[in-house]
Amino acid sequence: MAVTVQNFIKLANFYNQMAKTMSAICVNKGGIPMEKYVGRFFAADVLEFVVEYGERLLKSSKADKSEVASVIEMFKKQLAMVHEWVTPSQKPIYEMSLEEFERAMNI
Repeated sequence: MAVTVQNFIKLANFYNQMAKTMSAICVNKGGIPMEKYVGRFFAADVLEFVVEYGERLLKSSKADKSEVASVIEMFKKQLAMVHEWVTPSQKPIYEMSLEEFERAMNI
């Protein structure tokens, strides 16, 4: 996937829609807190990916920094609040080669 503003916006929209859906699920299940919802780990991993993608976008010459910098900062603050939910790994997935990813996923 090419690092572009359009792809970042798609990822950010996906995360926002997912967060809304997870919130609705928690309310529907009797108002359980997000800290106890099983999907919180996936959401934290997606948020970590969105933040990393945004940082790479800022480093690339393809992005107008003023256009996305504030959004990336907002996501960074959200990630700081849920960082303990992120799946630990030896190497982040976005830094793995295809072969490393296949080994990690046992494919």
